[in-house]
This record gives sequence, structure tokens and C-alpha cells, in this order.
Amino acid sequence: MASKRLEGLKVVLVIAPDQFRDEELTTPQKAFLDEGAKVTVASTKLGEAKGMLGATAYVEVVLSNLHADDIDCLVVVGGMGSPEYLWEDHNLHTLLRNLNSQGKVLGAICLSGAVLARAGVLSGKQATVYPMPESLKALKDGHANYVERPVIQDGRVITADGPPAALEFAEAIIKELAKVKV
Repeated sequence: MASKRLEGLKVVLVIAPDQFRDEELTTPQKAFLDEGAKVTVASTKLGEAKGMLGATAYVEVVLSNLHADDIDCLVVVGGMGSPEYLWEDHNLHTLLRNLNSQGKVLGAICLSGAVLARAGVLSGKQATVYPMPESLKALKDGHANYVERPVIQDGRVITADGPPAALEFAEAIIKELAKVKV
């Protein structure tokens, strides 16, 4: 039996409590679990979260209870709920800055690239985002260099532009995380 590339690593997937993008959660979540990672779903409140396309997810922990020392990778899932619930979340911003300063792997897909920009972790980095005026402005204001490609990796920060890129995004994160175990 082949060893799993992420065995023993802790990955947190952050979703909006309402209107997260279903496949941007489920595709990476399955890929990380298949590779042996311990995956935790976090949000601004506990309980059931609702996806844009009808999926539901159980939120195990609130953002304020997460600590950078306990996490190997944090991924912010996109969807229409991201601007409302995650873009301005100070607990999430602080956690992202702490993880970044520790050299942890960070990911964001779709509209949630703006969360990383607003947290200040994209300054001087190449990144992508679902291109809307507000999300592109967030990248610009965060001093990120927007690149129009499905998945962009700059150091340990990986961003993707939307649902069609979910699997490629997950694979890029797995590849980077696998280096953590070496």
C-alpha cells in the first residue's frame, strides 16, 4: 500500500456559513482526505453551513478558536458568501498573517483570494481571483500582482480563480504540502 502524501498533516478549510461554493469545498476536501490529511472545516459560526448549489457542510470550529501552531495549511473557500462573511473577518486575517509568518501553506479560491489580499499576505506576490471589480480591487489594494490563470503559486501561497480550477488547485496544495513532510 502506498503511503499517503499528507499523512499526519492538518488542513483547515474555511467556508462562509452561507453561500460557499460547493465544489470549491468538496473537491479539495476529498483530495486532502484521500492523501491522509486531517481536514477541519471552520467558519464564523458553528453548525451547518449552506452551499450555493445546495450542499451542506458541518462547521467544526469557529475561526477565533484556531491557532497557527496547530495548522499546516489553511484554505479559504470561495463563493458568493465570501465577501459578506470572510473578506472583513479580523480573526481570519490575524490567523492568515500568523500562518504566513510561520511559512505555512495558504490557499484561496474564487472570490476568497481577496481575503488573503485584505489580510496582507499577498503583498508583492502573484495571485489570481474570480475576476469581479471588487475582488480585483482587493488584490490591487493588497499589493498583489493579478495574473489571469486558473491556478497561481507564489512561494507557499496558492490561489485559484474559481470552480473549474478546484482539482488543479487541490493538487498544487497537495504537492506543496508534501514538501512539509520531507
